Amino acid sequence: MLPTYDERENVSRIVGAILEQDPDLQVLVVDDASPDGTGEVVEELAKEDPRVRALHRRRKAGLGTAYVEGFRKALGETDARFVLQMDADFSHDPAEIPRLLAACETADVAIGSRYCDGVRVLNWPLRRLAVSVLANLYAAAVTGLPVRDLTSGFKCYRRSALEQIPLGEIRSDGYAFQIEIVHAAARRGLRVREVPIIFSDRVDGRSKLSRWVVWEAAWLVWWLRLSRGRGAAPDRDRARLDEGLG
Repeated sequence: MLPTYDERENVSRIVGAILEQDPDLQVLVVDDASPDGTGEVVEELAKEDPRVRALHRRRKAGLGTAYVEGFRKALGETDARFVLQMDADFSHDPAEIPRLLAACETADVAIGSRYCDGVRVLNWPLRRLAVSVLANLYAAAVTGLPVRDLTSGFKCYRRSALEQIPLGEIRSDGYAFQIEIVHAAARRGLRVREVPIIFSDRVDGRSKLSRWVVWEAAWLVWWLRLSRGRGAAPDRDRARLDEGLG
């Protein structure tokens, strides 16, 4: 699943690169009415290849809700055993997809991790890299989750894992979604594993990161820790997280 907003320069190439990894893969593009015509490009791709699907949303409504709608469509309209999420800007290498799928043979959620085997990030300014590393340390410390890359957008889920997560209760819209869904999985005793990947900064297009996205993630981790019931911090033993599958 690829959430997109103004990714016309990338979407055709990324879809092609994904489908090259395995003939059984399908691609769902969730587009938020991109002004640059990304949705129209995806429609043309879908006409050429039945493995490509499009979910068009009426407006830019947040990354978290795009993931939730995409997951629901995947669960409701396909018999897929696994559901992957990744960015459409080539910061996540499609060649890593087989490794995430392999990890999910023994895990419920596999995270493509930039930080579980050193720092594996290319072409980021030092300031942005420092912010990302510190943000992940902060999120792990507050939530109690022993995961080194909680904000990674490159993940693979077993179908059975997604079916256990109450998607309707996810409250975050931005990149905080990545933290919240791992927290929800860990609370339910699902097996979460980090797989080291190389992350490269986008070449075409521009980042959608904003101050609101950063602020949302900052307060969300405290909400997860302090709220009762669904938001309570998970027990480390119950979470059963394994790091660094090669």
